[in-house]
Amino acid sequence: QVKISDLEGKAIGLYFSANWYPPCRNFNKVLIGVYEQLKSSGSNFEIVFVSSDEDLSAFNSYRESMPWLSIPFSDLETKKALNRKFEVEGIPYLIILQPDGSTLHDGVELIYRYGIEAFPFTEEKLEELRREERMKHESQTLTNLLTNPGRDYLLDQIMTRKVPVDSLIGKTVGLYFSAQWCFPCAKFTPKLISIYHKIKQSLEGKGGSEDFEIVFVSNDRDQSSFDSYYGTMPWLALPFGDPIIRTLAKYFDVQGIPCLIIIGPDGKTVTKQGRNLINLYQENAYPFTCAKLELLEKEMEEEAKRLPRSNYHAGHRHELTLVSEGNGGGPFICCDCDEQGSGWAYQCLGCGYEVHPRCMRAVDPATAASVQHT
Repeated sequence: QVKISDLEGKAIGLYFSANWYPPCRNFNKVLIGVYEQLKSSGSNFEIVFVSSDEDLSAFNSYRESMPWLSIPFSDLETKKALNRKFEVEGIPYLIILQPDGSTLHDGVELIYRYGIEAFPFTEEKLEELRREERMKHESQTLTNLLTNPGRDYLLDQIMTRKVPVDSLIGKTVGLYFSAQWCFPCAKFTPKLISIYHKIKQSLEGKGGSEDFEIVFVSNDRDQSSFDSYYGTMPWLALPFGDPIIRTLAKYFDVQGIPCLIIIGPDGKTVTKQGRNLINLYQENAYPFTCAKLELLEKEMEEEAKRLPRSNYHAGHRHELTLVSEGNGGGPFICCDCDEQGSGWAYQCLGCGYEVHPRCMRAVDPATAASVQHT
């Protein structure tokens, strides 16, 4: 037992988490590394675990991995009071309480993004980190993104052949964060391969200096998984386990995979939304610039004017209505292809079922009525 008075004058992290939730377990590993570094350097920091576990056994099992303090599992009243006071709506959630009484609510994001560098979690320190980050992005090049002191090359499909990173200078480059174990990746990768080939073919026909390449940034768990997965891909890759991989994920704040970051010919970031743009516009998204996306949005608006205002879809029993961001639409997950969409959609006003206009498979009302699932 540790007295509350022993925490006076320290920065305190209130850590809302639970053993049963995978994102909590993933973050827990990262937080332990940061905490142990801070403690070994003598930093004035402590963490208190506030459990959302379902039973004492789960609580004890989870707490065994934690080197910090915790609210007793039996103290339900205090746990509920803390959840109410800080309006905790999701986990993992890390709140930093400063000795001066100030509170910082985005501890999880800061730990993922800056690690130990975020300490002491003051506004002054965070502004310094943001300023350094802006400077890095302004001076960003493909070379400083993708090389390290011991490696200035990428792998190609032969695996033993090394492609100089500098050979990509002047090209539009996609950094593809993905892994074989990831189900959404398994669905998106074949689509991306098809789009990649179409973009390359279209550029060959035009001639000129434009070119497009993708670099696989692996999140695989072992070399054999990497070899197997990369064997299906037609582009370049960072070597498995390269330290740059973790640096890139933190630098671009990659929250989940698959993720496609687009780098322009000048070496600067064009967009972090490459995956969504591929889903929306396929090969037409290239070169992913704001000017190209504005043109595509205008084309989509014109196309929408020619679409039926309502229709029946082969995968749903109710009538679907054409909606846009201005009249009830917005970002959504297509119920037909399971990929993200935005802008225009066909939506069931009764139950929220939505599909991309391109995924719409029109049928007559009688056929739609026979669909067994909604």
